[in-house]
Amino acid sequence: MASTAATALPDLWDRLIGTQPDPDLWVVVATALAALAVVVPHTLWRVSRNAITIAHEGGHGLVALLSGRTLTGIRLHSDTSGLTVSRGKPYGVGMILTAAAGYTAPPLLGLGGAALLAAGHITLLLWVATALLVAMLVMIRNAYGALTVVLTGGAFLLVSWLAGSQVQAAFAYAVVWFLLLGGVRPAFELQAKRARGGAGDSDADQLSRLTHVPAGLWLFLFHAVSLCSLMGGGRWLLGL
Repeated sequence: MASTAATALPDLWDRLIGTQPDPDLWVVVATALAALAVVVPHTLWRVSRNAITIAHEGGHGLVALLSGRTLTGIRLHSDTSGLTVSRGKPYGVGMILTAAAGYTAPPLLGLGGAALLAAGHITLLLWVATALLVAMLVMIRNAYGALTVVLTGGAFLLVSWLAGSQVQAAFAYAVVWFLLLGGVRPAFELQAKRARGGAGDSDADQLSRLTHVPAGLWLFLFHAVSLCSLMGGGRWLLGL
């Protein structure tokens, strides 16, 4: 048994840090179109946006921890909204970074994922995503949020352990395209809500109160990060 474990662990490590062959270009394009198909139509977006909310609130939570704040809980709601609560000074760099992390997290995660895929680390991407979802599950404080994260993490776990290399590659590329494309839409939705006089307590408005910089400039930052991530990540995925 010890001999089996000694053999299995190096194989597992080699699989994790090793590289896998890139999929055919038609797979890359097909996964991009599939991601676009669940981002653009409003009916499908109402469901798929839950995954973007996971990344959004996860970004708040991760940066809160990295900036020295105490993360007390994350809630995900069926209307695709979410709430991340942390304790610490209600001002300062840590609070600013935490507030800015929500809208920028999905596209930046997509950009990081594109970098891993461009380097051939498909398995590593799937395992890192699974680990982040497991870590996030610990901080979820409502049943709907827990169910959403469990189902999402379960999908990653099943694909990474049971699926063949081609299915893993297609799944990984679809996820990264979705983060890149889906990361663009929330900033435009926020802009539209603010134009109608709504979303008065949005991340952009909170950042405006914290920094005395107009909320419109923070909204511009969200647009810039998401669009630049899409262009850069898209070039990596397409091998340009």
